This record gives sequence, structure tokens and C-alpha cells, in this order.
Amino acid sequence: MMRKQHIHILGQTPAGWQKALTELQQELGYVSADDGIEIQCVQGNDLRVESDGRTVTLTWAAPVQFYRALSLIPQPLAACSVHEEARFETCGVMFDCSRNAVLKPEGLHYILRKMALMGLNLGMMYTEDTYEVPEQPFFGYKRGRYSYEELKALDDYADLFGIELCPCIQTLGHLKRILHWPAFHSYRDNDEVLLADDENTYVLLDQMIRAATAPYRSKRIHLGMDEAFGVGLGAHLVFHGYEDPHSVIGRHLKRVLEITDKYGLSAMMWSDMYFHLDGRNYHSEGLPSQKAKDAVDPRVTLMYWDYYQSKEEMYTDALYKHAQFPAPTVFAGGIWTWIGPAPDYPVTFANTVAGLTACMKAGVPLVLATAWGDNGGEANMTAALLGMQLYGEMTYTGVYDDAALRARFARCCNADAQAFLDISLLNSVPGMVSYSNDPCNACKFLLYQDPLIQLFEADTEGLELSRHFGSLVQKYAQYAHENPEYALLFDFYTALAHALALKCVWHEQAGGIVRRGDREAASALADGVPATVEALDTLRVLWRKLWESTNKPNGFEILEVRLGGVAARMSTACEKMRAFADGEVETIPELLEKSLVTKRRPDGHINCTNTMDEIATPGRID
Repeated sequence: MMRKQHIHILGQTPAGWQKALTELQQELGYVSADDGIEIQCVQGNDLRVESDGRTVTLTWAAPVQFYRALSLIPQPLAACSVHEEARFETCGVMFDCSRNAVLKPEGLHYILRKMALMGLNLGMMYTEDTYEVPEQPFFGYKRGRYSYEELKALDDYADLFGIELCPCIQTLGHLKRILHWPAFHSYRDNDEVLLADDENTYVLLDQMIRAATAPYRSKRIHLGMDEAFGVGLGAHLVFHGYEDPHSVIGRHLKRVLEITDKYGLSAMMWSDMYFHLDGRNYHSEGLPSQKAKDAVDPRVTLMYWDYYQSKEEMYTDALYKHAQFPAPTVFAGGIWTWIGPAPDYPVTFANTVAGLTACMKAGVPLVLATAWGDNGGEANMTAALLGMQLYGEMTYTGVYDDAALRARFARCCNADAQAFLDISLLNSVPGMVSYSNDPCNACKFLLYQDPLIQLFEADTEGLELSRHFGSLVQKYAQYAHENPEYALLFDFYTALAHALALKCVWHEQAGGIVRRGDREAASALADGVPATVEALDTLRVLWRKLWESTNKPNGFEILEVRLGGVAARMSTACEKMRAFADGEVETIPELLEKSLVTKRRPDGHINCTNTMDEIATPGRID
């Protein structure tokens, strides 16, 4: 436990600093007292911490920098001279609260305190339908949606540290969870996309925007509008005939901005559709078309999102293309949390360093670290903390310094950076190769792969899967012991590694045993399945405990159904293997069929496989 140190703060301080310091006692270890170390504070143009070993002079420009500066004071106090200047006006984190994992207030409080010490000054709440719209009772129904009161209290808490909290919603695409309700069918262009040019749509959007922004101090709103595939080509086509989708989006944006103007809001949106509708992506040759440029309203800020490039020049080129639009550009990179239970930190680091370096050189004013939870929110938000720290350190120092990052992570998050980096070993099976734009997510597809319909048997042939995961069990158990604040996180990863080690014995052996008719080996393999099922249940219990430590309970039912399905299928597989071993059946047809390579490339790369219909079975599960 961190020893408490008395400090005596004098001079120019942010409003509410006493309460904020009380909230940060666990993180900082400081207690305000008249007999404490004297810290003279000055509001200036940058961030400075200077000490002669007895007293401290602290200079801050923005409130959040005051708390970062406190975390830069050596413990125990020693002479120091630190000077930092923020490279971005705004640097923050987007919290995905829409892919089943909805951060509970206490969970977000925890993250916000860490962000304060990192100096990150923006939190963006990605809520597709997980906020209340009073006129629409089915909006976020049984999804763990936030109430107005919850969001207002969260905004107050963030403001305590000088962190701006603002909403990111969807006003065109990514609305499948709400549009599937019969009450919303009349608003559909297609299953994901709202019907543009319909007056009822804009009544709904007015309700959504008013409700989404009401709890916050901020006048920012992110309107989404990314990946609105098929816009204008569903019900819109039936009602209005064919029209260039650029024109549809352009008109729709103007109508939405009329609403944001009405409420005095500053709007931003994702930029990808302006490239997609040109039949290209950010990195295709050529500049945006005139149609694309005409569809952009200068009142909106475009957010260029890109998590996939490890070369600075790729981001530089894309930023140049964005400069052709009549609207300002900001940037969102990614902490690779969306590929399964374990984030990919090697790819996160390589791509973040390249992206933020390009943004600094281009003078981008705002950068954002996204922490998406695609396909179920399987990675806990606390596992993303090291990625947040990287954004903080590059913002204030302008460079990536490994040793400095590790020291700052230990101070801000009270954890060993190597422990968090090693979480990614769950996806780093020797022989598997990751790409910067497509990292392998071994722990997910091997966890959910059906034991009888083994889609990845040929892709993983010859790889020592069980040995690899087995080697991680003790490592994560040790990290749980050494990082007590994150013991639950590493207990979960310990259980995941153990379950994978046992389950992969089956994947490595089952098909070969049946094809060569080895009934003795079949008996031994069947004997091991009960332990695997037990390990899966232990994993389920720990996963739920971890989930509910940071998230509302809603959404975990999806993971429980998945794990329950895996356990049930393992039991079925065991019964069949036992029957084969005992000579009751001649073969197991599912395992007899020759497996084909589906994902593995000659260099060992296995494409990221992120959805259940790609993992469990080629059969229909819709």
C-alpha cells in the first residue's frame, strides 16, 4: 500500500482542488495538511515542476495539468526540474458503452482518476442507444442505459479533475440495436441505417440529441455517421428513387446540424463515409471527389479515425486528403481492445506512435484514443490503461520513451507496464504472425472454436497451442500477486490461459485421433474433458466478477451464453469421443472430415476473426 505523504498547497489552484485531491488519495498518496511539504502553485502557460528537495513550485496551464503535475513530483521528494508543453489542445479517451459493456459510474470514476494523473482532458461517451430518451421507452431498453441523473453525476465527477465529458451518439448508421424494435421499423433505411429525408426521423433525432447532451456541461457532440453502409439504397430508394448517396448524406447532415445549432452545440462526425462513397478508403490513391467535398458542411468537424497503419507517412497522407474538405479535422487512434478478451499492445504502440507523430507535425488540435468493444465488450476497460498512458505521455513529451512510459504508468496506475504488455501474449502464439492492420486474436477464436466443427484445425496445425497457453498461467498468477490493484484482472487472465491450455489439447489431438482410429488415445483425451469444462466454468465466474467490477450487469449474458455453449459442446464432444474409445461408434463424422486452411497465410499470419459466426460454425446462427 502506498504510504500517505502530507502536502501543503499554496497559491493559484484550480477550483475544487481539495475535493479532487481527496478523491485522488489512493492514486497520489497525498494528504493535504498544514505541516506538509510546501507546494507553491502558479497558473501559467505550460506545465512545470521544480523542487530543491525541500519545497516545490508547480506551474499549470489547464486544470487537468495541475493533477498531472502533482503526479510528477518525486516520491520521496527530491530535487527535480520538469517542463512539459501539451502538443494537443485536447487529448482524451472514447469509452465504448454500446457493445454490451456499459461502464457503471464507479468504473468510470476509476478510469477518470487515472486520466487526471495522465493529463488527459476529454472523455467521450460512445452511447448508440445506452442513454435515456424520455419520449422513446424502447431506446436502450434492458441494455443498461444511463439515466440523466447518472450522466449528470459523471459529468460533475469528470469536471472535478478538469476533464470534459461529452456524448458520442449515432445519427445515421450503427443503430441496429434500436432499429430492430418494431416501434422503430418506420425509421429504417436498412437494418443499421436511419431513413434520411423523412420528417419523422428528424423529430426522433431532435429527441435523441436533446436527451444525449442535456446532462453535460460540454457543448461538444459527436454525431457518429460512420460506416452507414447502404445509405439511400434501402427504404429510401423505394420512397424516393435512386440518388447519389453523397447527396443523401449531405442533406441529412445539414438537417442534423440544424438541430445542433438549435441547442448551441459544436458538432463533429466520423469522416470515413466521404471516402467510402467515392469507392475508396483513406489510403487509396487520389483526393476526395468534388461530390464528397460538397457533401461536407463547414459547420462540422471531421474526425479521421485510423488504427491500422504503422508508418507515419500513411497518416500524413490521409491528413492531407482531409485538408481538402471545407471543415477542420481531428484524429482518433485506437487501443486494440476490440479483438477479444486481450488487447494487442504491440500493434497499439506501433500504430499510435506513428499516428500521433503525424498529428503533431500537422498541427491537429484534438486526438482521441478509442477503446472499442466490438462483438461483446470482452476486454475489460482497465486492460486499456497502458494505451491511455501512451497517449498522455506522447501528448506532453512529444515522443515515445519506453523507460519513461513505464515509470509514469507505475506512478499513475500503480502497476507494472510489463504485466499489461504481456496480456497480449494471449494472442501471440509462436508461429502466428500479426499485421499492423490485422493482428491475430488467437485467444478468442481458440476459446470459442467448436471442438467438433473445428474451423481452425488446419490453420493451427503444427503449432504448440496448449504449451504456449500453459506457459502463461503462472506468469499471470504472478502478475496478480505483484499488482494487487489489478489482481482481479490478472486472475481472469490466469483462468483464461488455463482454460485455453486445456481446451487446446483437444484441438491439437482430436481430429488426428479419430482419423487414425486410435481408441486408446481417444480414451485419454476424453478423460481430460471434465477438467476443461471445470476450467471454463471457473473462467465464467471470474469473468463475471471482473465484468461487474467495472460494468453494469447487462450484457454479460451474451458472454455467459457463449461460454455455456462452449462447455456444452465440450461435454457433447467428450461423450462422442468416449463412445469412439469404447468401440460403440466407428468414427466421429464431424472430426473425420478433412480440414481446410481458411485464414492462415504462407507467412503464418492468421486473419483476425472476431465474430461468433466466423468462429463457432459455418452453420447459420441468425
